[in-house]
Order: sequence, then structure tokens, then C-alpha cells
Amino acid sequence: MLLEKVNNPKELKTLSIAALTPLCAEIRKLILETVSNTGGHLASSLGAVELAVSLHYCLNTPEDILIWDVGHQAYAHKILTGRAKNFSTLRQAGGVSGFPSRTESGYDVFTTGHASTALSLALGIACAQDLSKTEKKQKVVAVIGDGSLTGGMCLEALNNTGHLQKDLLVVFNTNEMSIAPSVGALSNYLNKIISLPIYNRFRDALQDFVAKRVPRGKRLLGLAKKFEEGLKNILVPGILFEEMGFRYFGPIDGHNVELLVNTLKHLLVFKGPILLHVVTKKGKGYKPAEDNPENFHGTGKFDLATGAPVKPQEGIAYTEIFSKKIAELAGRNKKIVAISAAMPQGTGLDKFASLYPERFFDVGIAEEHAVGFAAGLAQGAFRPVVAIYSTFLQRSYDQIMEEVSLQNLPVVFAVDRAGIVGEDGATHQGIFDISYLRTIPDLVILAPKDGEEFEAMLEFAFNHNGPTAIRYPKDRVPVARNQLYPVGHRPETRNIELGRAEVLRRGKDLAIIALGSMVYPALEAAEILSKEDINVEVVNARFAKPLDKELLRDVALRFGKIIVIEEGIAEGGFGSAVKEILNNKTYIKQIGLPCEFIKQGKRRDILAKYGLDKEGIANTAREVMSYKL
Repeated sequence: MLLEKVNNPKELKTLSIAALTPLCAEIRKLILETVSNTGGHLASSLGAVELAVSLHYCLNTPEDILIWDVGHQAYAHKILTGRAKNFSTLRQAGGVSGFPSRTESGYDVFTTGHASTALSLALGIACAQDLSKTEKKQKVVAVIGDGSLTGGMCLEALNNTGHLQKDLLVVFNTNEMSIAPSVGALSNYLNKIISLPIYNRFRDALQDFVAKRVPRGKRLLGLAKKFEEGLKNILVPGILFEEMGFRYFGPIDGHNVELLVNTLKHLLVFKGPILLHVVTKKGKGYKPAEDNPENFHGTGKFDLATGAPVKPQEGIAYTEIFSKKIAELAGRNKKIVAISAAMPQGTGLDKFASLYPERFFDVGIAEEHAVGFAAGLAQGAFRPVVAIYSTFLQRSYDQIMEEVSLQNLPVVFAVDRAGIVGEDGATHQGIFDISYLRTIPDLVILAPKDGEEFEAMLEFAFNHNGPTAIRYPKDRVPVARNQLYPVGHRPETRNIELGRAEVLRRGKDLAIIALGSMVYPALEAAEILSKEDINVEVVNARFAKPLDKELLRDVALRFGKIIVIEEGIAEGGFGSAVKEILNNKTYIKQIGLPCEFIKQGKRRDILAKYGLDKEGIANTAREVMSYKL
């Protein structure tokens, strides 16, 4: 096993180039065996194995800087940088993170999980080196994907890099195109010639001679450059990058290790901004992932032999509820349009897209644009829904504030993966949205306790004359159990009224006010406590903003002690809002998440760790009952 001999990039360099191909096969095998058991981002990482091996073979990492955009492609990078033996712990609590993490390894320069950021980071490092006037400069390399270029930040960084002309290598990995054999062969030959050091020394010397010694030399060079660009434009799609100030090479086969290594060795000695375009195949080496890369972008456990998912837990997910309900509402209202930021399947909008393709818009990894675009649609008398994961919605804060809420436009934000997402870890936990959204004027924020209420909230949102955000977790919808209600029957979900909460269970000893995903754990905790003669009242807040001030004040008058629970950071969140309303006239205990970046682990384990399950809530209630006011 070659992989057993490679614990770091220095040991990688002891292998011959011929040995790199079988090493790639071993890395793929380890990725497949691990992800089939842990889940993870499979297709992109399988596609970038040869690229990761070639980069570490040619660079002197960690002294040289290598930044992976997002990190979806970085599993092979992790394996090559000392984490192979622990790779089976991928995305598990205390194990290897699913994304680059600077707290995990010195080879991970940044903790990255949001797309389109790598080039900005790399350019900053390159400029820092120049400002520091270090004699021996580190090589700086950013690996970006085709999805990265749909984000404005990456395009802004490309523009700035070309303008500053810093020494920087950008590896542009595309997997949405293929190279025809004839074009590929010609392109590979052309790139081999123009990347050779002797060719470039001759090119630079000739340019200098023509410019200084030949009459009208500069004009001739300009014509030659235009001819070269025209040739490249015919053969390769590089003219855009050339115009932005980069020297472009490619596209080349991203699975040909020998070609990659030889090309990288030549390009790493160049000065100025260089862009190497490689073409890879998502899911490379595993047919189910090659055939259905979307299904294996972010996958749960699956059967390695067939690619079939391991049977998921019973019940229906909130995302599925959203998918069905939004399609139903759009069937009744032709003004409803849907917007995704490159996640139609993840957010459940794929069903909407198939039914109403003319009313569905996938804007790419461009959350800021998605929200501004939605504002324009709303101004044009349509009713847009923008479905974005909580962690990614952070990127569009200014647009929610300025383009939507300031104009009081009826945009609906479907905030998926709100709260703890689990295995994706710190970059993806959706724990900040209540705090950052509740500071925005006129924005209504709701959170459903179950699927029935979620559907009712969607009905409310599309009838509300202003901006609305509905946050819901990456979880299965809870199944109501009648014994949780002392009155012996389950309350019917009423039509949602703006800012109105509901009392689900009457009590006399203690009140629990819960929001969204915490309502059922609160009811279960109340049932546990009832067996200890502690009679708990449970309120379903429904709204994080506006709050039901009348009901809250009534609860405060009747109870000396109140517990407020939310699946978000306690600091500045829902519980803080309740305290602001009640002005500390009663004892309020907040249960929420700490204001910190929470690492990966199973969702249920993380919630239990912070007391956000029925046992944790019951324990907090016992402590609160023992307090003497």
C-alpha cells in the first residue's frame, strides 16, 4: 500500500511520478469506504484526487500556501496531509472536519465552507508577502471551481488580482464540461509548448528586442498578442481571463497526473497572475457518483456496492414539507416565483422547478444577488420565495436590509437548515439567523413546531404584505402525541395571525416559552416533570418577531419563573427579545446555544450537549424550581 508510506507531502515527493496514479486509486478507495459510512461531499472530492496529489507533489506545503475554495474538493488534500489514519472519523464529533479547518491542521490555511472566497484570501496573502518584503516568497495557490465563478466575490477578486499583477496561481477546476479528444490533444500540446521555461525565456527576450530595436515594434507586439488571443479563443476558453490580466493555460485533463505535474512545475516559476484550467469529472472512479453527481454532492450513508442510500430515519423532513407545499401554493397562485442559490435539490425547490420551470430561477452561488433579484421581482408584483440555508443567508444581510425590508417588499425567505446541522460543522451551523434577522425593521420571523404549522406559516407568509422569514431545522417533522397535552386532545392549528403565540399546555408551577423546533422537546419535558408533580405551562411562541406581548405579559404576571428556549444563539436571540419585553420583572432562564462556532457532530448529540433536548430542559426546569426568588 503506497498510502501507508505517505503521511505528509514531503513523503509524497519520494514517490516517482509513475507511482502517483496507483496512489490516487488508493486515495479514492479510502474516500469511498469512509464516506459510505459517514456521509459527506463525495462527488467533488473524487473528482479532485489527481489535482490534490499533483499540487502537493509540486508545492512545498505547508510553507507554500494552498487554499481550497469551499473545501468540497479537499478530502484527498486532508488524506495527504497527515489525516489518513483518522480519516474514518470524517464529520464525526472530535474527528476530521468535512471542510478545511485551520484549528485541525497547519496545512489548512483557512477554515473554509462558503464558496467564492479562496481567491480573495490568496490575493491578500500574496500582497502581505510583498508588503513584508520577505526575501523568500511562498508560492500562493487558490483552487476554485466553476461554481465559484457564479459568486460575485470571486469575480471581484479576479479583477483585483489581474489589476495588481501579484504572483499567484489560480487552478480553475471545472467539471461541467468535457474536452473533445481532438481539441484536448491540441490544447494539451499547445499548453505544453507555451508553458516550457525555454519558450517563455525566448518569448520575453523576443518581446524586449522587438519593442526596443524594431521600428513600430510595440505595434507589432500588440498585433501578435491579439493573434495569440484569437488563437486561444478558438482553441480554449481563456480569453476572459487573459482580458482580466491573467496568463491562461488550459484546459487540460485533470485526471492525467503526469500532465498535471509537468504543467504545474513549469507554471510555478512564472511571475504574475497565472490561471491553469483543468477539467475533471465529478464522482470519478465510482460509477453511481459519475452517473448521478448531484445525488452524491452531499450524501448520507450509502451502500458502497450499489450506491443506494442506507434507509433514512422514519418520518418526513421539513424540507420535504416545504417542497410539496410551495408547489401546491404556486399551483394556486401564478404570481409565486422561486429562487435558489445553486441548491435546488438541497432546498427542495427541484419539484417546483420541474412543475413551473418558467417561474424558477437558479442564480448560482450568489446569495446577495438572489435577494436583490427577489426584490426586483416583488417590485414587479410577483411573490418570490428565496430558499437558502441559514448559514448562506448570512451573506445577503445587506440586501435583506436595504433592498427588501427598507422597501417593505413581500419576499418570503425559506431559511432551511436553521439551528444545528450536525456533521458539516462550524461553517454550516445555522445558529445566528434569529439574532441577525431580528435587528431588521419590518421583517417578520416565524418558526414552526411541526409540519402542519409549517404549512400554515407558508400560507400566512404569502398573504402577508411585507417581508417574512420562516426558519426550520435539518430534521424530521415531529409526530404529535396526544398525551403531551393534559386536556387529552391535540389543539388544531389555527390560521396564523401576525405576532400571536399559543398556549399548548396549561400549568401553575413554571412556564416554558419555546420557539419552533424546541416546542416538542418542551412538551416532552413537561410530561416528564408532571410525574414529579411539577406542573408546567408550555407556550408555542410561533414568532421570533413580532412577539406576542400581551400573552408574554400575562404569563409573566401568573408565573414568577419562566424558561425561554430556542435553537439558536442565546445572545441577541429570541430569549433576549423576551427579556426586553418583560423588562426583567420576572425571573427568566434562557436555554440556547453559545455564541461560538460549534464543531461537527450528530445533531441530536450537540443539542443534548447544550441542554436542548427533553432531558436537558427537564433538568433546567428542576434547577429553576429550586431557585429562591
